Amino acid sequence: MIVYNVTIKIDSNVETEWLDWMQSYHIPDMLNTGCFEDAKIQKLLGYDDEEGMTYSVQYRAKTMEDIDRYQADFAPKLQKEHTDRYKDRFVAFRTLLDEIQHFNP
Repeated sequence: MIVYNVTIKIDSNVETEWLDWMQSYHIPDMLNTGCFEDAKIQKLLGYDDEEGMTYSVQYRAKTMEDIDRYQADFAPKLQKEHTDRYKDRFVAFRTLLDEIQHFNP
């Protein structure tokens, strides 16, 4: 699996609304592209910042071709929606991870 990781620091004034929008609209839209198998959102703990909180949103894709298709066909529109909605209230960076092994107890 390839993990498309988006780390976002969101302004504390819009954090609750942003989290609701992510869960209700943005993440479902990402999954509806058909490029990703699943997604999870995580909040960074142990780091109190009055300017905002940091989240990691991870989308798992089966192949690099799925990532390439997402980036070519869907990323510009979905990223623009996020930027237009939260302009100047977030900082984000994206990374790709190669999932070597997933462990279950």
